[in-house]
Amino acid sequence: MRVNVSRRTWLTGAAPTRKVEGRWLHVHRTAMACRFEITIPQEAPRAVEHARAALDLVTRLEAQLTVFRSTSEVSALNRDAAEQPVAVEAGLFALLARCQALYAETDRAFDPTAGPLTRCWGFFERDGRVPDADALNATMARVGMQHVSLDRDQRTVRFLRPGVELNFGAIGKGYTLDLAIRLLQRRGVDAALASAGGSSVAALGRPSGLPGWIVSLRHPAQVQGSGARVVLCDAHLATSGDREQWFTAGGKRYGHVLDPRTGMPVEGIRRVSVVASSGADADALATAFFVSGVELARHYCATHPDVAALFYEEHADRPLLVGSHPRCRFEVLDA
Repeated sequence: MRVNVSRRTWLTGAAPTRKVEGRWLHVHRTAMACRFEITIPQEAPRAVEHARAALDLVTRLEAQLTVFRSTSEVSALNRDAAEQPVAVEAGLFALLARCQALYAETDRAFDPTAGPLTRCWGFFERDGRVPDADALNATMARVGMQHVSLDRDQRTVRFLRPGVELNFGAIGKGYTLDLAIRLLQRRGVDAALASAGGSSVAALGRPSGLPGWIVSLRHPAQVQGSGARVVLCDAHLATSGDREQWFTAGGKRYGHVLDPRTGMPVEGIRRVSVVASSGADADALATAFFVSGVELARHYCATHPDVAALFYEEHADRPLLVGSHPRCRFEVLDA
């Protein structure tokens, strides 16, 4: 297992006339098919040790949550839970309980049982295809958190019909960053930025002299340059879009983000970025808002004052901001 450490100057501006410079350690490792990176002040005592400990935790969580290894706890759950109740680790049970709540809160737009749909459309094997109606209908019968029963007293999980699968691809990176940030906090780290690929970011504290960590969001229609900046302090950011995987058939484009309520690829939204107080929620809500659109985001944010979303709709010139977060500031950049 390789851990990479680099030292470079970090330079950014909180305002056009003010810059703050510092030296930071960037410690990274590949996990969950992406690059996890911890950025931490170089002067922090035992900085590399703390960052490596956080990445060790990432590795352990990947081994637990992945569906690409038969030895993972989630793979065992998918094999056995239709036959009998399966006891699971406390953290995994808590994650499932949160998934169940988010499933209800988003009117089923977030659904960790949608993995069979991904297989049906060929995205699991990265060989996209349009399924026939019979195959899609049969798959839809196995999708939905109503088929997953949680026994909180026994901490067990039971699938109520055969063929149900759990896949935490839409929440796992954010959940993992939540636990990595908590580990850093327990070790006395008060400023760090943790990221997973280009889709999930967790900000702990803020750099000295700045109001927060400055994260650039690329415009989905531009190859280079930023469409917006987000200033984060003790908050999490997640982005969902369909540019990662797609195919064309019959002159029509099909993206890999699927609506679990219809079984069809989502249309009309190019990208959604969500800020929330937890990484798991940010990840799940970015997917749900991408699936269900602006109206769900408005309804959700109206009752959750710590959630904000930035939408890039298909034909809009500028992004749309919904909601707010007390420790976040969005700045839309002109092209």
